[in-house]
Amino acid sequence: MKGFKEFIMRGNVIELAVAVIIGAAFTAIVTALVEGIFNPIIAAIFNADAIADATVTIGSVNLGIGAVIAAVIQFLLIALVVYFVIIMPMNKLNEQMYIRKHGKKPEEEEAAASETDLLTEIRDLLKERRV
Repeated sequence: MKGFKEFIMRGNVIELAVAVIIGAAFTAIVTALVEGIFNPIIAAIFNADAIADATVTIGSVNLGIGAVIAAVIQFLLIALVVYFVIIMPMNKLNEQMYIRKHGKKPEEEEAAASETDLLTEIRDLLKERRV
């Protein structure tokens, strides 16, 4: 029981649980957006009563692409929101923390390192010329 208690009390388990709950709530919002706005537009484009009825006929086969299009739109909306609400702010925060710690951006450090390497190489070449 002690090991189980330690496992449950770890921060990452609780963070994961919160992420799942928030994700489920967010999925409901995106689903409502897709079903309420995008599905009727797609159905109108395909001249169907509902998105599930949207089909493309190839020869004698009817392909029900309406549900696939709705799922793709839903995925893209979720991906956009995750990127703009979570990923971009976290990247900015990490960059700001790096700047506070090191006094410069990571790219500036790489440029400085390459400058140092170049100067060292020039020095070595000049030493070889003297000999």
